[in-house]
Amino acid sequence: MKRSLRTARSAVLAVVAAVALVVPGAGAASAHGSRVVYDALGDSYASGYGVPPYADCGRSQSAYPVQLDGRHRLRLDDFVACAGATTTSLVSGGQLAALDADTDLVTLSIGGNDVGWSSAVIACLGGTDAQCTGAVAVVDTRITSELPALLDTVYAEVAAAAPNAHVVVTGYPRLFSPEHGTYLAASPAELSSLNAAADTLDAVIAAAADRAGSQFVDVRRRFDGHGANSPAPWILGPSDPGAFHPTIEGYRAYTAAVTSALGPGGHRHPHG
Repeated sequence: MKRSLRTARSAVLAVVAAVALVVPGAGAASAHGSRVVYDALGDSYASGYGVPPYADCGRSQSAYPVQLDGRHRLRLDDFVACAGATTTSLVSGGQLAALDADTDLVTLSIGGNDVGWSSAVIACLGGTDAQCTGAVAVVDTRITSELPALLDTVYAEVAAAAPNAHVVVTGYPRLFSPEHGTYLAASPAELSSLNAAADTLDAVIAAAADRAGSQFVDVRRRFDGHGANSPAPWILGPSDPGAFHPTIEGYRAYTAAVTSALGPGGHRHPHG
């Protein structure tokens, strides 16, 4: 009788073990393990500002991190980008709390607010030639002399908070298409000077990303011909509440650029 009970118990345990291999919970755990845990940090260009409605911090469901969710095994875990963020407020505002050792991928758009980029745009579109020239010169100086150290600091803090993550840093688009002529008070030459400052900003961000072992994603080419003054703008104009942020088409361009850079694997090893 005891032997029969032992035999029956063994049979039941074998069945339970077999079922455990195929029950939904086990399969879900396996699937979860294959997903890329993704956290999104940054400023308004990461939060999707410009395409309402918004949640806290100007976060939009049209933002490129939201659009990336589900692609190439990506699972958006924490979306904490905040409109208006700078390199320092990203840290003081608590965005780093989203990161931990389980984070596989981080996207980060930051730096434009640190250099007063909007002040140069306003000066060129609404001011005199001298005001435009002076404002662009000030922004250029901040980009080259102040921003590198600020970026180095925030990239190091992101790496420390997510030691196992691949970090993707996105750049900013050129805002204008000078080939379409004067825009408000800005001549084509002044629009070109603003675009040149955007190029400098992207170059500094790309160099800092390289120093940190992160991957830089350049979006400028995708926005070519779609500046705020173009017939088919992907940048919102000054009359829009989200002025000089991407339209939904612009955020789709960001999504396409990051998707292409990541490739089919969804992420790469850090520094690899």
